[in-house]
Amino acid sequence: MIRLPSFRVIEPASLEEAVGVLADLGPQAALVAGGTGLLPNMKRRTATPGVVVSLGRVPGLARLERRADRSAWIGSGVTLDVLAADRSWAPGQAAAEVASPQIRAMATVGGNLCVETRCNFYDMTEEWREAVGWCLKSGGDICQVAPKGDKCWAVVSSDLAPVMVAVGAVFHLVGPAGERQIEADDFYRDDGLSHMTLAPGEILIGVALPPHGRAGYRKVRRRGAIDFPILGVAASLSGDPIITEARIVLGAVAPRPLRAHAAEDLLAGQPLSDPPIDEAAALTAKVARPLDNTDLTPRYRRRMVAVTTSRLLTDLCDANASAG
Repeated sequence: MIRLPSFRVIEPASLEEAVGVLADLGPQAALVAGGTGLLPNMKRRTATPGVVVSLGRVPGLARLERRADRSAWIGSGVTLDVLAADRSWAPGQAAAEVASPQIRAMATVGGNLCVETRCNFYDMTEEWREAVGWCLKSGGDICQVAPKGDKCWAVVSSDLAPVMVAVGAVFHLVGPAGERQIEADDFYRDDGLSHMTLAPGEILIGVALPPHGRAGYRKVRRRGAIDFPILGVAASLSGDPIITEARIVLGAVAPRPLRAHAAEDLLAGQPLSDPPIDEAAALTAKVARPLDNTDLTPRYRRRMVAVTTSRLLTDLCDANASAG
């Protein structure tokens, strides 16, 4: 049994208090909501905060509001099982694919959106990492996946992140400098060491979804439950009968969610009833360059990009035909 290290817990009763605690403690503090991501990392010693700041007593973070025009507000404290209760919308589909029912009952939207990047060379015990050699993410000077480069290739492992980028969501953050908003596509960076634009002391309080078209999510993993994605594909199609805007976003193949811009441009202006799905799927596959740092082989994962994208776009078009 791997035991947790010693740490102290602080439970602020307000958002302002939580921000103040984080600002005062700096890197020695870590936020926790459900704890399904942080606590396993602490057991492996990939995260070693001396203080854990719980958001459980902060009011207002679990608000969920959906509107008829497909816009919504999703508080960062909404649990994934609440989000997954309705799988007719893309956030619900993605939330339902996360881990197991027990974990979804604890895990939160904010935790999933801010979950640490993952790599087979990093998400191991401290003894294992020391034996194979420290990587960039462990404080070493090489990436075990791409030793000749100077970049960490740990992949984004959030199921919700590609969906938020696909629907054009806006993240609301509160920190020592006040509140700010940032588009989901700009929130993530192509850097496995620091894959989010969160400033020190900032907290993600919620996500605003603008009105958007039909959207969905498909996930590839070894097992039908528990596992992190080895590929996630999210898509959104706006306009009927002609597609006015398309977004296709890949997860788990790079440190950040990847947009397939060429495929999106191809679909724009096409009839929603019969778009060139296979061509768009092939263009999407060209964006993905997975490395050997997650489950299964990079070749298989890249081949599954076109397959999964094609299936998802077909789902969206078929759903529109049924609605019509």
